[in-house]
Amino acid sequence: MSRVPIQPSSDLLSALLKQGFTHLNAGRTTEASECCRKLLAVKRDLPEAHFLVGLISLELQQTINAIHAFGSVTKLQPTNPAAWANLARLFVTTGQAGRADHAIEKAVEYADKNPLVLDLIGTVYGQLGDHEEAGIWYQKALSKEPRNVQYLINRANNQIFFDQIAEAEVLLSQVLEQVPRHPNAHWLIAGMRKAKDREHVDTLRECIAQDRQGPRGLAFLYYALGKELEDLEEWSEAFTAFAKGAAARRTLIDFDEDNEKATYAAFEATFTCEWFEQSDLGNSSPAPIFVVGQPRSGTTLIERIITAHSQVHSAGELRQFGQCIRRLGNYREAALYSPEVANIGRTISPRTLGDAYLETTKKFQGETNRFVDKLPPNYLYIPLILKALPNAKIVHLRRGPMDACFASFKQLFADAYPHSYDQGEMARHHARYFKLMQTWRDRFPGRLFDISYEKTAADIEPNARALIEYLELPWEDACLDFYKQDTAVTTASAVQVRQPAHTRSVGRWRRYETQLTPMRQTLEAQGLPLDL
Repeated sequence: MSRVPIQPSSDLLSALLKQGFTHLNAGRTTEASECCRKLLAVKRDLPEAHFLVGLISLELQQTINAIHAFGSVTKLQPTNPAAWANLARLFVTTGQAGRADHAIEKAVEYADKNPLVLDLIGTVYGQLGDHEEAGIWYQKALSKEPRNVQYLINRANNQIFFDQIAEAEVLLSQVLEQVPRHPNAHWLIAGMRKAKDREHVDTLRECIAQDRQGPRGLAFLYYALGKELEDLEEWSEAFTAFAKGAAARRTLIDFDEDNEKATYAAFEATFTCEWFEQSDLGNSSPAPIFVVGQPRSGTTLIERIITAHSQVHSAGELRQFGQCIRRLGNYREAALYSPEVANIGRTISPRTLGDAYLETTKKFQGETNRFVDKLPPNYLYIPLILKALPNAKIVHLRRGPMDACFASFKQLFADAYPHSYDQGEMARHHARYFKLMQTWRDRFPGRLFDISYEKTAADIEPNARALIEYLELPWEDACLDFYKQDTAVTTASAVQVRQPAHTRSVGRWRRYETQLTPMRQTLEAQGLPLDL
């Protein structure tokens, strides 16, 4: 948690602040809140008290309260970098891009030598998809406190994205020297390479058995255990671990399924053929290539094939298109997605949106003529992309629904896919996505390129050639050697994609057919095929 120097105006305030922070650090949020109530009753404009309210709200996942509290701090102390950095993180999480831009600029402007602030700024840049900038700030924090466990974890995670595996291992070993059963460290280690024996499996079981982990720690450990047990082809035990990890993570997630239903319905109702024909066209640049679909459906494989071409640069998973919509529309909703996003998108000039996207992604576009934006959920914005960037190419990954759903279910994400920790919720989400994609195909025929993960993994060359032809690029044999690239991979697939295409995960869900009955039945009830 971020801190600010405590400069109380009296011994009473000092004592109450100290008690409040002590209670919060011990997880006693009720007692910490009572200290805040007393503090603000004595001195309503005490910045430290409002900051403590913000931290308590973060702990309780009360986003709106946290924004108000840290906002109060910035009004009382406009140069407080910790409050600005916390606001930036909250605004990114809720999709308030314009406010996030302002807050992170202020955090950077007023950043001092406090490593907590430096690390938090790194976290915000990571959330924004700028992992190179994030690494700089993580390293700044680490230089101040070289043995701080959280700074070591954040920097190691950042290094993994850039395939700096050896460097990450050094940092993670330092973490485990201090905290031998650190859940996040063990999870990162499990994901860095394929397990060949049970040594780490046994360690993970000991961590689960010996420590009283909360749900967050248990999620890390169970997902790590499931991944390694799958590596060892111990299928039944692997699924048990994944299921326990998902259950633990689900207790920490607030997934508003009704809001998602309303959002998808709003996009479908808003972006009709009539809307498309009536609105103006946007920026004519042919540079962007969007790779979209469900996470863990092969989007990274396809991106690597494309970016192995000499004329294409990998920009990573950019959040800028959605952020531009929210920024231009002054979006203020608490949720990242809502029907209001569709309403805003309808009112924005396509040219303004296209220009804004190209401007805000400039630093990620590289030196080539074309670049790939591989953020899977951009499928939601396909009509807006087609209007704002009419010469952009859109590549959509298709994967069998059961394999796609299970691949997400057994992956521990950050906060991007809250539907993925319950079999029924995962399947219903997939059905909404599946049907929306069919709507876009019907309304905008010939404007996007569907490519099958299964077919590409089984026979890469003809599918890669068709893909490159759609992109109107000359064929290069390097596209078949995509796994030899040494560029960064900002995805959960960071380690896996540095190997040739394979079909080992195709149909893997059938190894867990009995355990996945709720998922299968939900997909069938929604009228979806199990495989494609």
